[in-house]
Amino acid sequence: MYRQPAPGTCARDQPSGAGTAARDGVAAGDRWMRLALNAALFGICYPATNYLGHLRAQQSDGGAVAMAWEAAVPFVPWMVVPYMTSGLLFALSFLLVRGRGELSALGRRVAFATIVACLVFAAFPLRFALTRPTVDAALPAWLFAQLSLVDRPYNQLPSLHVAYCVIFWPALRTVARAAWQRAALAGWLLLVAVSTVFTYQHHALDVAAGALLGALAIRLLPVPSADDTRKPVSLCYAVLAGLALLAWFALGGAWWLYLCASLLLVAHAYRSRSAGFLRKRGGGHPFWIWLLYAPYLAGYRLTWQLVRLRERGRPPFIHHGGRLWVGRRLTDAEAARLPAGCVVIDLANELSETPALRAHDYRHFPLLDLDTPTPQSARPIVEAIAACAREGRPVYLHCAMGYRRSREIAQLYQEYSQQ
Repeated sequence: MYRQPAPGTCARDQPSGAGTAARDGVAAGDRWMRLALNAALFGICYPATNYLGHLRAQQSDGGAVAMAWEAAVPFVPWMVVPYMTSGLLFALSFLLVRGRGELSALGRRVAFATIVACLVFAAFPLRFALTRPTVDAALPAWLFAQLSLVDRPYNQLPSLHVAYCVIFWPALRTVARAAWQRAALAGWLLLVAVSTVFTYQHHALDVAAGALLGALAIRLLPVPSADDTRKPVSLCYAVLAGLALLAWFALGGAWWLYLCASLLLVAHAYRSRSAGFLRKRGGGHPFWIWLLYAPYLAGYRLTWQLVRLRERGRPPFIHHGGRLWVGRRLTDAEAARLPAGCVVIDLANELSETPALRAHDYRHFPLLDLDTPTPQSARPIVEAIAACAREGRPVYLHCAMGYRRSREIAQLYQEYSQQ
């Protein structure tokens, strides 16, 4: 009776990358978007922690995790060639991985490894303990020169090169069809991991910690099942919390710690699917909720204002059929245009309700934003709309921006009413 809405059934909710060539059921636009987001995350976090390590090295020599026997490890200049292919493997993993679930898992794992590693770099700055010899051969010398432009010997434990290699293996393994291809892939990934030692980029403990981080990412973030429609909203908020913590390491200030803690609370709410975590009652939030979630609530209020500005030429709500109207949170002036005596069903937990809407027969059914409603969460809402329809009462169904939740529930109600 209460089916999950099919992807793309709601207006303005078409799948990203629609219209681009698809391979293995994944649009090319989705692949490039996830690649760009993860590359941007790395491009922000890794250089920032390297620079922090450089600043701290000017104050003290910093620690190292080299063991005595590593002084005998030879420096092999040509190993910089496989070392530098890590960036190519990074891109190919996103462009070649098979399946939407596998692509989603790859993006989450890479983001997780990047944030965790960079937080460790910032909290426990280390540097490479050995001196790299002069390189004479032309190609290795040029590659080391390029490497020195973007890398410094401070981001040590765990090795992100190694963590990425562990994560790339399940993503690329299914692309290699023949046994020899899988063996070649495994050999090259192992060569890339080992090259971190023979190019004097990392110590053995860095490599071990990187392998552990990659394995942990795979363990904690499995490939979602085909019927799992949940988006990585929880991970996104956790990544933002990690960025706030990195900003605290770089800039100091209690504000960044508060922002980190607030975003982690939001991440936990999405992880546990706690739709009522903001304790909205009678259309408003208690004061203590504002204290805990002020950045999150303020961000939604700003987004709502921007949506109003962008769509000022469009009606704020539409007639969905029968006695059902659907839209976003309304201003008092916009609410005056609703049918008289309508029931207001509010799906948004992030915005307090306007007084004009609270003056109606107001009912609140919180749903998490950016998350597809489950049959259990949709059932009481659909039944409430159906009860009002039987009584001949108009209903205004709205979420925060009018893009997703209200339209999905309206679609479910339409399917229900046609049975």
